[in-house]
Amino acid sequence: MSFLTPLFLLGFLAVGLPVLFHLIRRTTRERKTFSSLMFLLPSPPRLTQRSRIEHLLLLLLRCLAICCLAFGFARPFLKEAMAPPADSNGKRILLLVDASASMRRANLWPDALAKVDSILRKTTPGDQVALFTFDRQLNPLFGFDQWTGAPVGERAALLARKLAETSPGWGSTQLGNALIQAAEMLAEAGGKTPSQRGRVELITDLQEGSHLEQLQGYEWPKGIEVAIDVLKPRAASNASLQLVSDSDDSDTKSAATVRVRVTNTAGAKREQFKIGWARSDKSGFVGKPIEVYVPAGQSRILALPADPAESLDRILLQGDEEEFDNVIFAIPPATLRLNVIYVGADSETDPKRPLYFLKRAFQETRHQVVGVTAHHSGELLPAPEVQASSLFVLTAALSPESTGAMRDQATAGKTVLVAVSAIDMQQTLRGLLQTDNLKLDEVRPSNYAMLGDLDFRHPIFASFADPRFSDFTKIHFWKYYRLDPTALTGARVLAHFDSGDPALIEIPTGKGRILVLTSGWQPECSQLALSSKFVPMMYSILESSGVPAPLPVQYKVGDVVPLAAFAKSEQLAMTMQFPDGSQCPLGRDETNFTRTDIPGIYALSTPSRQFVVNLDPSESRTAPLPVDELERLGVPVLQKPTDAPLQDAERKRRFQNVELENRQKLWRWFIAGTLVVLLFETWLAGRTARRALEPVSMSAG
Repeated sequence: MSFLTPLFLLGFLAVGLPVLFHLIRRTTRERKTFSSLMFLLPSPPRLTQRSRIEHLLLLLLRCLAICCLAFGFARPFLKEAMAPPADSNGKRILLLVDASASMRRANLWPDALAKVDSILRKTTPGDQVALFTFDRQLNPLFGFDQWTGAPVGERAALLARKLAETSPGWGSTQLGNALIQAAEMLAEAGGKTPSQRGRVELITDLQEGSHLEQLQGYEWPKGIEVAIDVLKPRAASNASLQLVSDSDDSDTKSAATVRVRVTNTAGAKREQFKIGWARSDKSGFVGKPIEVYVPAGQSRILALPADPAESLDRILLQGDEEEFDNVIFAIPPATLRLNVIYVGADSETDPKRPLYFLKRAFQETRHQVVGVTAHHSGELLPAPEVQASSLFVLTAALSPESTGAMRDQATAGKTVLVAVSAIDMQQTLRGLLQTDNLKLDEVRPSNYAMLGDLDFRHPIFASFADPRFSDFTKIHFWKYYRLDPTALTGARVLAHFDSGDPALIEIPTGKGRILVLTSGWQPECSQLALSSKFVPMMYSILESSGVPAPLPVQYKVGDVVPLAAFAKSEQLAMTMQFPDGSQCPLGRDETNFTRTDIPGIYALSTPSRQFVVNLDPSESRTAPLPVDELERLGVPVLQKPTDAPLQDAERKRRFQNVELENRQKLWRWFIAGTLVVLLFETWLAGRTARRALEPVSMSAG
């Protein structure tokens, strides 16, 4: 027998009332003749050891009435076997556990293990379970086939053991990509029937740094729901470090510094921190740290002085509750040194000549140093300088021997820029371009000429494609030299004057090219050197000449490092040294390095190069992300899907109990029995009272 409202069974406690009333005697049964009692105080009856329960049948009837009444209000019914659920084949569950860097916080990973264990305890023999972890990528640990192939009693233990053997890594949280892959696997395994596809059990800290961009526009498969178990850290606040890249126009003469950004989460309780260079064993600071005040929800940028003699490579933040993102690594980037050879007949100190402006166009920066080496047109160029240079600038006529040597450089892959500033350069151009049909005509416009048509698709002018920078009409040309580009094989006119004559021509030559600027940039010929377009234009010519880009030294965990950027040699065997000191050989045909799994300094043996791998800054955004954000992106979210089957079963059981109780209505029999007992008790009590009064009446007579 079961009860619909079992709390009413507490009415059984009222059974003690009749017993108590039977033990308390208000008057004695025996009567004796006594004088007046007006001068005596009344005393209540006392319960003593001599008290005895009298009229036992009457007591039992009263207790029975109370019990029947309690049973009636508890609404008893006879329980029947519940029909088995329609879905008796079990469900397919994919456990998706966050193993990103933010899960390294104090209690999150143990809580994730406990949550997986709780879910496994609720599975049935008919369920199918798979386990995946994710950070930047989805990592399979225990597949559906492994679950099915294992003995029924050992499945949960094998899966839990696989998860216990892993730990959070240092990668970023690519939550959107992980959800998409998990949904597609369930949809593919479940076939065309949506009801058999299963459910994703997501266990994560769901922090703001979770990347959800991939979910934009993604059509979620039907029949697949996502249950989210959000893990809450003990400490809600977090402060983090991030490297801030130096601008190229930094003052190179100032002391070397490394700029870092300190960010404090909103609602943080700590606002005072210390920052400084640290030892490799994290035992403390090297030198005196900098104290910084960062209010909650704000950030500060600091410049730390770097001493190359100390060979320091890591910066430490102290005063934060969470330590997983309190260390960043930094090494100074290698300075790229480039050389430009200038051949002319002028001095760099003459403010009216081309060399004066060319020297000042290429400024030394922290990451790049461009040296301009000037030679007279009759000099023999040194072979080491020629080999180290990618750009040659000519502003004067050359001898036939020098002209041939310069053409050889263009054929080998170099860039030769010829700025025509005199009519006598016609023979030099003919030798460079290997044509006898080229003719130069000096043109002096009545007022001035302007650049009217530029090819902004070419790399030289691509940086000016924005409408804010594409206006070249303010640059006036006082004279230029007309030539016919149709006489040049493969010539491409990159810029025209407003008269239609070519201003800049590109002629491919072997592996390289020759650029012909039909006017000079010095004030005698034009205003080009005095305009704001001259410096970026010369840098564009230099960068498009095949010069190597600055070596990247800062990467994030999981980034692919192109070994070609470090001049990897295919002939020599090389090794990569990891931050923990271990090494691994690199294959001769290996072009990319992908094992950047931990933060630190990585070193390539040949050539000797270093690069830094740091934590993705998005992992430091540990503020909780609302679950509604996933629902907004189309993910069907269940708040507590692990309890949903139990809730459904409990709801069905309650409905069945109510239906059984309404059909049986046993409470009516208990209420009727209560009335019968009370009637019999009333009759018996009256009869007992009459018998008790009979001796008193006789004595009175």
